[in-house]
Amino acid sequence: MNQAHWHLIFNHAPIFGALAGSLLLAIGLLQRQDALLRAGLWALVLAVATGLPAQLTGSGAAQVVKNMPRVSQALIQNHAQAARAGYWVLVATGTLALLSMMQMQQRAARVRLLLGLTLLGAVLSFGLLARAGNLGGQISHPEIREGYGTPDEL
Repeated sequence: MNQAHWHLIFNHAPIFGALAGSLLLAIGLLQRQDALLRAGLWALVLAVATGLPAQLTGSGAAQVVKNMPRVSQALIQNHAQAARAGYWVLVATGTLALLSMMQMQQRAARVRLLLGLTLLGAVLSFGLLARAGNLGGQISHPEIREGYGTPDEL
């Protein structure tokens, strides 16, 4: 397996981890369920962990596809920049998740504020990573690029 294979294996995990974390945190906050809150926080920490291999294999994946037909350096760079930004927001969110877990354990007074900030970071992470995933898909899936269509759509 080459770097592109590994990149494709790992790159969806942080996107869905951020989504799962967002949903679990939102429901946990609404229903005041500590178990759901903890599950959402752990989902975010796991999303950070699974996002690291995606980040580390990105350059190798770019080397594999850079000379393929219909692949441009601009597509690769747009994806890489979006992925870096999304991942760093996810890392910050994962840090907030760990802090939230410690505050929950200590029954801190401001834990709900910290959980709310973590939820905000999770939603932002999901949006940024989903955008990065879409840009990455455009590298080797021209059918999802803007302006692409079947002859009956043109």
